[in-house]
Amino acid sequence: MTIRTARPNRGQHFRPRTHCLKKLESIVVEMQDTQGGVKGSEQKLNVSTIPHVITGKDVIAWITNKMKTTAEEVQAFGTMLVAYGYIYPLQNHKKLLLCNDTSLYRFQTPYFWPTQKWVAEDSDYAIYLAKRNIRKKGMLEPYEQAHYSHLHDWLNHKWDFIVMQASEQYKAGKERKKPDRVVFDCQERAYWIVSRPPPRTHSAMDSGPDRLIDPNAEEKISFDEYRRMNIFYQQAIMRSKVKSSVSLGALTKYVTTYKNHDPFLAPCLPSNPWQTDHDAYWTCNTRRIDVPTKMRVERWSFSLFELLSDLRGRDDFKVFLKKEFSGENLAFWEAAEELKWGTASSMSSKAETIFKTFLAPGAPRWINIDGRTMGLTVKGLDHPHRYVLEAAQTHVFLLMKKDTFFRYLKSPVYKDTQKNALSPAPHNFSPAQLEQNAQNRSLGIHPIILWQQEEEEKAKAAAASAPVDVKAMMSKIDRKK
Repeated sequence: MTIRTARPNRGQHFRPRTHCLKKLESIVVEMQDTQGGVKGSEQKLNVSTIPHVITGKDVIAWITNKMKTTAEEVQAFGTMLVAYGYIYPLQNHKKLLLCNDTSLYRFQTPYFWPTQKWVAEDSDYAIYLAKRNIRKKGMLEPYEQAHYSHLHDWLNHKWDFIVMQASEQYKAGKERKKPDRVVFDCQERAYWIVSRPPPRTHSAMDSGPDRLIDPNAEEKISFDEYRRMNIFYQQAIMRSKVKSSVSLGALTKYVTTYKNHDPFLAPCLPSNPWQTDHDAYWTCNTRRIDVPTKMRVERWSFSLFELLSDLRGRDDFKVFLKKEFSGENLAFWEAAEELKWGTASSMSSKAETIFKTFLAPGAPRWINIDGRTMGLTVKGLDHPHRYVLEAAQTHVFLLMKKDTFFRYLKSPVYKDTQKNALSPAPHNFSPAQLEQNAQNRSLGIHPIILWQQEEEEKAKAAAASAPVDVKAMMSKIDRKK
């Protein structure tokens, strides 16, 4: 490993997680205490004796005694310590999980802790792989061999320097005692497993792009900015306020309503795909599935917005409106959404079609809105833009919310859907099955493909609902005869 004396300031890159990492490090320091920490011992690994080795069950027992929490929380916390590289496995080094058994682990040296705030660069990784290539005589693991070949092409201009550094580090390592050499090799390998994980493996060190503005820099505020801040605060003081009791009541009601639908507060059924790598949850909740789940149908009853946001719920709502012969409001709302989010080139033609279909006198699907809103909307259609139908769309939405939505919830259409909805049984995967799921993980469907499928379904539905030209059909039949 290349030793750095001056590390670059990466404070803004690691700042969002620094507080969390500092807490983890304080726990790790307590775990290494000679009096009340996790008891370590010497263990023989292959032909070398490794000092200060701990077992997974000892770590689990210490965390349980320290935190007084459930077994699931203890397991998750221990796995987080391994995922961030504070504890590394000695046997299955690619499996960044803390197993509650006699698996052997070791504490990572503080030099390789994430709060050191230096980035794992390609040059360092190339030196590490070159050193492993020399020691293993070309027998690298497949993913390491792929990275080695890629870095060789990418850093070809300084590859001689990289090989020279790797050779010198390899020679310096051979001068150490064998146990020390094995321990350092394990520490370095554990660091690179965390920083450059194998393919199809989640990395706890993933982070978003760097900020363009340094939050630690002192900002110089101009006179104009002070003036605008003063105007903003004056307007904020004059703005009407809401009582804290009303706000807290609304927040409590929202949390009570949505708590069973939040994957952080309640388990996903049949399983959380981010934890089990199983796609049954996505399959049960595809956008236009024939039979939805009970949780999904229950969410439609929360508000009209939830119902219309779900394409499957919107289709169910359309069936109800079709039976009541009042589907023009929803059709207009969907047309306004297409105008709002559609392409700019088709804006004028869509606005003209909407006017002829819903707003013009004698239109085939004329909607009933007040005269003032109708006048503003028709006047705005002379120079159409994305939000020209905003007022009329809001008016129609409120009409559906006050009347149609509550009748839908009491209708046989919603009750039948609720009765036939699925209730998936929870999955209980063993550790071996979870590992198999991770290996068999497949790529999801690209959003563009989903959009194309939706467009094809819309085209088919439009063709099916279009009026039939009887004369044309009769002429085709006559030609066939």
